[in-house]
Amino acid sequence: MRLLLDTNVVLGRYSLARPLGPRARELLGGADELVVSVVVFVEVGIKVRVGKLPVPDALENRVRRDGIRILGLTPAHGLAVGSLPLHHRDPFDRLMIVQAEAEGLTILTADQGFSAYDVPVLDALA
Repeated sequence: MRLLLDTNVVLGRYSLARPLGPRARELLGGADELVVSVVVFVEVGIKVRVGKLPVPDALENRVRRDGIRILGLTPAHGLAVGSLPLHHRDPFDRLMIVQAEAEGLTILTADQGFSAYDVPVLDALA
């Protein structure tokens, strides 16, 4: 299984947010590939700026060291956001949804908003 990790999962993995559930930890350990969107780093940067998160210690280096692939945004990803129904208005989540669709990834998240879309989603708190 190839997993796209939502921001809450990345933060939980590196002890910057609520802990992940036992199933999520098992999925992370047994996945064929772990992927983090560059969108996660944008969202973390904004959360740091508005005071919702402490500055994460070398987050990009930690992700890379763990062998997690960082997925960039393409023009096709950006344009595809416009074709999504407006079930969920979070622009970061919408970008990750189109990335998951385009790349054939399953999203691992604690955010229930993803389930409104036709993309594979697993609950990180289970």
